[in-house]
Amino acid sequence: MQEKIIAVGAEAVLIENNGFIIKRRNSKKYRYSLLDERLRKQRTKREKKLIEKASKLVRVPKIFELDDKYSIKMELIRGKKLSECLDNLPNRMQICEEIGKNIALLHDNNIIHGDLTTANILLLEEGALCFIDFGLGFESSKIEDKAVDLHLLKEALKARHIYEYDVFFKKILEGYRFSKSYEETIRRLEKVEKRGRYKGAV
Repeated sequence: MQEKIIAVGAEAVLIENNGFIIKRRNSKKYRYSLLDERLRKQRTKREKKLIEKASKLVRVPKIFELDDKYSIKMELIRGKKLSECLDNLPNRMQICEEIGKNIALLHDNNIIHGDLTTANILLLEEGALCFIDFGLGFESSKIEDKAVDLHLLKEALKARHIYEYDVFFKKILEGYRFSKSYEETIRRLEKVEKRGRYKGAV
């Protein structure tokens, strides 16, 4: 099977090849070549490490070895993006609660996804969830980073699921109660949201 480009992002291209997904960070011509090379290597290595760590906690694509410092070879996951189907699922509230539980597991192990949206969570045929695209992710134990991760998810829900986003987020937070730092993170989330409202009013 020939390579088939299935998505093009700001940082990388997703390619389907022989039943695998290859995420390739292509060179940016506007960057100084040595800097570009270093950034691509660092970000690829960081994402690969993050996915491997997350795999011990939640469902993510399995990583396969690839002799390429700028690419990640992953399992091809057959599933639907929640951004496309969540609104119509009869068990959508249960799904949202499960999302919260999974995020709690990631945060309790200092994994910040960095781009929590329903477009980056797949619903598999058996009903399980799979988290994808850790390209903006990083490791941090800071409550601020965990709160911002949740805030970005809430904003993404507001943009994509306009009719039930508030109910969805409440259910996600119910699942997130399993986090060891739940109370502290929610208090910080309230401060993050106040900062956002203040900036929006300026």
